[in-house]
Order: sequence, then C-alpha cells, then structure tokens
Amino acid sequence: MKIAIEGCMHGDLDNVYATLQHLERVENTKIDLLICCGDFQAVRNENDLNSLNVKPKYRNMMSFWKYYSGQVIAPFPTLFVGGNHEASNYLWELYYGGWAAPNIFFMGLAGVIKFGGIRIGGLSGIYNARHYSLGHYERVPYNESDIRSVYHVREYDVYKLMQIEDLIDIFISHDWPLAITEYGNKEELVRQKPYFRDEISKGKLGSLAAAKLLDKLKPTYWFSAHLHCKFPAVVQHGEDGPITKFLALDKCLPGRKFLQVIEIGTHPGPYEIKYDEEWLAITRKFNYLFPLTRQPFQLGDQEPGMQTHREWVRNKLEIRGAKPFEFVQTVPSYNPSQPIITGPVGDFRNPQTEQFLNFLELPYLLDGTLTQMESPGQLNFPDDQASDDGEDAAMDDVDEIEELAGPEPNNANG
Repeated sequence: MKIAIEGCMHGDLDNVYATLQHLERVENTKIDLLICCGDFQAVRNENDLNSLNVKPKYRNMMSFWKYYSGQVIAPFPTLFVGGNHEASNYLWELYYGGWAAPNIFFMGLAGVIKFGGIRIGGLSGIYNARHYSLGHYERVPYNESDIRSVYHVREYDVYKLMQIEDLIDIFISHDWPLAITEYGNKEELVRQKPYFRDEISKGKLGSLAAAKLLDKLKPTYWFSAHLHCKFPAVVQHGEDGPITKFLALDKCLPGRKFLQVIEIGTHPGPYEIKYDEEWLAITRKFNYLFPLTRQPFQLGDQEPGMQTHREWVRNKLEIRGAKPFEFVQTVPSYNPSQPIITGPVGDFRNPQTEQFLNFLELPYLLDGTLTQMESPGQLNFPDDQASDDGEDAAMDDVDEIEELAGPEPNNANG
C-alpha cells in the first residue's frame, strides 16, 4: 500500500491532487491513500468563511467547494485532521468524524479508523494550555475569541485516545509533539526557522497533549504539519522498545516540501475506510462525559467495562458492516455564477453524525447550550482562573511567530 502524506492543505486540493497524479504517471505507480495533517480548509460556501480563522484578506473560497458539491470527485481516498485554520462550524457537525465530501473523510476532533488492514489515529487542532481542560463551549456565530479557541485541543478528546490499547500504525496531528526536536536534526531546523530557537530552548515548541499520546500509543509512524517546514525524527521508546518514525511536512506551495510517499505492507485491496471497533467502544463508553461548558473539566480514573462495550460494538458491526455512513450535503455549495449565499447561522445537525450516534445508541449532544449541558465531571472554577495560566503566546499560533520574523514568500495564510 502506498500512502501520500501532505502537510498543510490550505484549501488547495486541486494542486495537491494534480501533483500526485503527475507522480503516478512519471513513476508508474499508484497512490492508495492521501493523508492531510490539517489546515485542510473545508469551506463549502461564503458563510463558512466567517468561521475560518484567517485574516479577512486571505478568506478565499479555494477549491474544496468543488469536491463538496460533487462537481469534482477526489481521485484518491483522502483522510484529514483539523488544524488551526479551518471552517470550524463544518468540522463541528462532524465531531465524531465522517465524510466532508465524497471520498474525503474527516477524522473528527479525535478518532481512529481502519484502511486496508492498517489503523490510523488522529487528533485535530493545536494545543493551548489555557483551554485544554475546558469543555467544547464554542457555538456559531463565533466571536473574536471563540473562533480561535474552538480549534484548541481539549483534554476530553485526548483522554479517549489515551484509552487505546491496540497497535496504532499511523497517527496524525496538526502540531508537533512537544520536544520531538530532540530526536531529529535540531540545528538544521533552527537554520531553516531561526525564530524557533527560543521556543526550543524553553522546551515549549510543540504540543504537550501530542507528546503524551506519542509516549502512550507508540505508533509506527507519526505525521504533522503546522510549522511549515519538513522535519524528520526517530523516537526510540525505551531501550528495547518500538520505534516511531516522525515526519512533519510543509504547506502546498511551489518548491516547498509538502508531500511524502511511504509504502506499508498490508493485505491486498480493495482498500477502503472503515470504522474501528476499539475506537467505537471507547466513544460509546465515554460519551456520557462529553463536556460542553467553559468550566474546567476533571476526568477520573479509567472505569472498568471496556470489554463489554467492545463485544457490543463487535456484534453491531457484524450486522451492519464497518463502512461509514454516506456523505450528505447540509448546506448549499458555493457557485461562482450565483450571488453570494446567505442563510441561517448556527449549528446544523449532520445526518452522518445522527446516524452514527443512533448506531451506537447515544444521545446527540453537539447542539447543547451552556445552561442545558452541565456534564457530571465539572468543577465550578471562575472563568478567569480557567484562562490565565501564563502560557507563552508564541506557540499558540505559529502565524504570529512568522509575522514577527517577517513573511515568507507567497505566505498566504500560515
């Protein structure tokens, strides 16, 4: 199986797919799967641009809408996690994962899927200590603060990933695991990005949450993006433990290192995306804790009973099958020949998500209000205590670092 990995997409699907198709022709090969490590920018129409955290001058439709509308079909099965420049309103509809467009699958804010015998895990967003322990409180229309905090990783989603026991072959995150630079050519990285030196020396370059997952899951491969450069590393887990091959990639621009193709041995195809039994069991077991308030959220020790949930899920999958529910459009697609689309602003219930929750016999909680949804694990700390932890702002959003250092050529939206 040949898998292409791409760094930050920034909505430029046409060029990434064209590059891979050129590679197939030149090298007489076949790509089985494309993985994108965030900043995918699944913008369906003009309304979605209001939930995209980029400067107004960079709020362009790009090319995803063609795939969402069905005008163009992705030539490869495509898998992606969210980054810090996303149409967060749309990704929230697919919190548990699902088809963002035909043949383009979003991993959810956290998730695990199977593809042709390999297990792929993913975590969307970037780490920010001020919001890590809070619930998913943001609702559209996002204000100036919420449009940034909505893509910050939450401990609840990491907690679920930390319950995984079965082997993960590939893990995808947008930002890098904290201290991953210690396992690669750090000096070469600093030569490329001199403004990283201070964060590296302070031990603040990267995500603490991702580092915890790297240490727990020990996947064979880990791919990231976010910092707009190529950086390989090899992590040895203990003296005789397994090895994780880490690779970060750039964004899609001419002359940049934004693509890598790897080959993984697995059974012959056909290759297709399927639900993962263990992840469905974890989702079913811990969904009752789903936090939706802006209060700090405290998680207890793991409770027994996972095997019961796995057996329940296994029986359901044997009856229904493991293919995800079919893609459904929930809003009109952009049409360049039509006037600008205006419509209601709010959370839309995606039929895929409703079908997924019905399948697992779980309630739909995503549109719960702050007053309605007080989760059982809440601690009633004041809001100001929850957000004032002295976090260094530099790694909150790498765009700010690049602005301080001076713009790169053609650096449209970071």
